[in-house]
Amino acid sequence: ALHRSFVHRVFVFFSFMLSSFVVGLRVRKVDLVWGTSPPLFQGWTAWLLARLKRVPFLFEVRDLWPAFAIAVGVLTDRTFIRMSEWLERFLYRHADRVMVNSPGFIAHVTGRGARRVELVPNGAEPGMFDPADNGEAFRASHHLENKFVVLYAGAHGMSNDLGVVLEAAGLLADRPEVQVVFLGDGKEKAGLQARAAEMGLTNVTFVSPVPKNEMALALAGADACIAILKPLEEYKTTYPNKVFDYMAAGRPVVCAIDGVIREVIAAAGCGIFAQPGDPAALAKVIRSLANDPERSRRMGMNGRRYVEAHFSRSMLAEKLAHILEEMTA
Repeated sequence: ALHRSFVHRVFVFFSFMLSSFVVGLRVRKVDLVWGTSPPLFQGWTAWLLARLKRVPFLFEVRDLWPAFAIAVGVLTDRTFIRMSEWLERFLYRHADRVMVNSPGFIAHVTGRGARRVELVPNGAEPGMFDPADNGEAFRASHHLENKFVVLYAGAHGMSNDLGVVLEAAGLLADRPEVQVVFLGDGKEKAGLQARAAEMGLTNVTFVSPVPKNEMALALAGADACIAILKPLEEYKTTYPNKVFDYMAAGRPVVCAIDGVIREVIAAAGCGIFAQPGDPAALAKVIRSLANDPERSRRMGMNGRRYVEAHFSRSMLAEKLAHILEEMTA
């Protein structure tokens, strides 16, 4: 199923590459072509259009592809890997600028030929979130009243290592006031639900995904939020978007991701690190926060202030606008 799904995604990527090229040719007045990866193949379309239109080419790297796909075992065909890595290097070398959303990506792209790299993180929009909201509606609708709610919000996929969170929940069975909530969807969700039932976990709740504009209400219902990825070297380079939303919502972060995002959380004083892949370490951090709700709230507000100062989308949009103006001057 995984292989079929990946083949389907590759087919979709190539289809989009062709259709976007045709559409791009029809656009008459162009000042700049902005390509984004993944999908990596779309970057080739953007480069070709930029050359044909004789305008600058900005290549945005949101994830290190194919490195991430190789690391999690999704991409295994050697021919396809070689082709993807060649295209990746080609695009870095031929882009007028490469834009990354994490400082952890800079060494990777420069080491493969990028000449000029711009860092523009995704950040968060603080105005979307009210740290003072206690999330009564979300709690009531999911029977979470009088609970210390530890929320994971996001994809339920291979990379997210959510089995570790289930095992941590099992270790917290002696703390009935602690409820672990999984909000979102993905390929692994059904398996996680079945495993939780097999383990007899009553301190775990699965919630359907909500639109982005309702995420603030869900985060308001949390006392702490989990960020977790598999313990792979590649993931030490990433800035997961959810962490900035957690911070903007004023909620402390249980961070089971090493690397650059751990450094942000440490600098902000807005959470506690748990060794990735270690359920006991994760459970220990959750206990620590549940034991001291006042400390948890202080950490949450530290995160809110740090996002406002360093990762506000309005501030980052100004930086992006300046880059675009420079490139098209």
